[in-house]
Amino acid sequence: METSERRKQLAFSLLFGLCFPCCLAQTTTTAPTRDTPTPSSQARIKVRLAGYPRKHNEGRVELFYRGEWGTICDDDFSLANANVLCRQLGFVSATGWTHSAKYGKGQGKIWLDNVLCNGGEKSIDSCKSRGWGNSDCTHDEDAGVICKDERIPGFVDSNIIDAQVDEFKVEEVRLRPVVGTTRKKMPITEGVVEVKHRNGWAHICDLGWTVQNTRVICGMLGFPHERKVNKNFYKLYLERQKNHILVHSVSCTGTEVHLAACPLEYAKPNSTSSCLGGMPAVVSCMPGPLFLQNSSLKKKVKVSANVRLKGGSRVGEGRVEVLRDRDWGTVCDDRWNLQSASVVCRELGFGTAKEALTGARMGQGIGPIHMNEVKCVGHERSIWTCPYKNITAEDCQHTEDAAVRCNVPYMGLENSIRITGGRTRYEGRVELLIPDSNGTQGWGLICGETWTTKEASVACRQLGLGYANQGLQETWYWDSSNVTQMVLSGVRCTGEEMSLSQCQHHKTVSCQKSAAKFAAGVICSETASDLVLNAPLVQETVYIEDRPLHMLYCAAEEDCLSKSAAKANWPYGHRRLLRFSSEIRNIGRADFKPKAGRHSWVWHACHGHYHSMDVFTHYDLLNANGTRVAEGHKASFCLEDTDCQGGVSKRYECANFGDQGITVGCWDLYRHDIDCQWIDITDVKPGNYIFQVVINPNYEVAESDFSNNAMKCNCKYDGHRIWLHNCHLGGALSEEAERLFEKYPGQLNNK
Repeated sequence: METSERRKQLAFSLLFGLCFPCCLAQTTTTAPTRDTPTPSSQARIKVRLAGYPRKHNEGRVELFYRGEWGTICDDDFSLANANVLCRQLGFVSATGWTHSAKYGKGQGKIWLDNVLCNGGEKSIDSCKSRGWGNSDCTHDEDAGVICKDERIPGFVDSNIIDAQVDEFKVEEVRLRPVVGTTRKKMPITEGVVEVKHRNGWAHICDLGWTVQNTRVICGMLGFPHERKVNKNFYKLYLERQKNHILVHSVSCTGTEVHLAACPLEYAKPNSTSSCLGGMPAVVSCMPGPLFLQNSSLKKKVKVSANVRLKGGSRVGEGRVEVLRDRDWGTVCDDRWNLQSASVVCRELGFGTAKEALTGARMGQGIGPIHMNEVKCVGHERSIWTCPYKNITAEDCQHTEDAAVRCNVPYMGLENSIRITGGRTRYEGRVELLIPDSNGTQGWGLICGETWTTKEASVACRQLGLGYANQGLQETWYWDSSNVTQMVLSGVRCTGEEMSLSQCQHHKTVSCQKSAAKFAAGVICSETASDLVLNAPLVQETVYIEDRPLHMLYCAAEEDCLSKSAAKANWPYGHRRLLRFSSEIRNIGRADFKPKAGRHSWVWHACHGHYHSMDVFTHYDLLNANGTRVAEGHKASFCLEDTDCQGGVSKRYECANFGDQGITVGCWDLYRHDIDCQWIDITDVKPGNYIFQVVINPNYEVAESDFSNNAMKCNCKYDGHRIWLHNCHLGGALSEEAERLFEKYPGQLNNK
């Protein structure tokens, strides 16, 4: 019924427009800033995806209008716009959109600006805009779309036209090593440049080859810098080879993130010699410190101490954080693009940026936001030398934190590990490919005895499967493999390693439970939670209470008092408690939920609640040399959403024995006046101490960043009153500031 009505309306509109063109002209002049663009009657609007690097279902949006291809400005762009464009391209819907020329800058006209679609339009020219060719943008603001990789059933005219419709387009590039010893070493840092062509590989002529071309090639392959290469050696070798020259000349500026973005001149198909006097291009790259196999290299890449990546699951990805004075802070995503992201990547010892991510795609940061509207050209040695704006609190929120995915060298680490038996590719028993005494390679199992979330996170990273949800010590329910031999035991990882081979382990296998059912297993996930404590709130709410013993029976049952309490003259006397409030926020990309299911939660009758985690937080008082003088702990008697940031709804509530957890963007408040929200300092002498809180101390639940789970404060106790100051999260300060904090004796007066 709706379809027939729309057709009638459309027919009437067309008839009206043909009969009364003057009326239409009057209408468009009355509202020029929000016009519905009318396409040329000669042909309907064509849409294509362009730019590099990209997949077939994503790219810069280009429109064909009046015989010319042009782009769309990102001003006011929305997911509704992207949905219209993706359907026009033959995909079912859009999963996202990009701004700031993520897929490279287009050329020619900027056809549309300030486009506003409802989402149901059949074509982009049915949406409101400023009108065809009316724009105040530059190609730095070209919009792109990411379509769901699912075609509309029965869609005949694909309408997907590549930016280069001929067969000569460069997407994949590699280095082919010539020297025998370098072929087996990873990563490959030197060799003949080869580009994928049809079903094989072709070469690039080195006539007029520049260091800028080499820089772009190295950046694509994950290397921050280039090195000089001995061309004479390669010339002797290549003269004896049959070389297929595809690209005749390359003219990169050195700021491009992909070879395809450079001006390329292709060899003529019928030419007998397209590289007369030259030879196939050869390059040599300098790897970053993480990938440096030969430690005797004279020149080593220095990595910046003022920039870091946080929250990513894979090597070379994460939220961008920069150090100003003594505080780490984030970068706002306004105008964040591949050139600025590439400067960060190279600065950290990686190649160019594969993706410049916006909207806190790698989780939200904490603390200050130091930079906004960063505009790097691509040649800068540090993001701090790029033009940028200082920001105020009104300009940006942490929901706009910028992130990157960098090109990293191919190491082949995923080839020596696999997981089997799981229901999906994200879970299973871990098996390693290890050579035996005969030199043949076989899959063995890993002993599960010391296996934790930390080791599991390394396995998931090595497999390219994201974060570790769980590290499992028993995998009897995944017994689908005929592999039974234990080849590794005593595995201990910090959690930062690229592969399990970099972790500590027993020299010879020693596993008490050597049956296959006790082999190590993992459950990986693309996203993870990230808990942080509100440090200022702890500092503001701390106080001392002398609490009568007759009010502490339930707390004693839950082991919330120091050991000397057992010798007290119950119910007479009291305990001295250091009390405070703690607000725990989830700033990650997945809800924080207890590891154990509700069937295994422990009921505590005295307090009348369930514990979903035995130890959710540790509270410690440490002296100057780090020795613990008093401690407390908090079981998760009720993990719930106390409150949430704007636009986020609560999901977890403990009332009526509901589900426990903390939603992304929400926080759980443990008030100072509830049981066990304290440290028993009855036996502590006056002095200067360090007060420390650690969330999720046993790494029971997956998080994208465990370094910010600890909070430290300087503590001054005079026997009657207590003061906390300099409270901060782990990783929030520079190393120098952290060292000064450890040496600082504490507040010396009572003002």
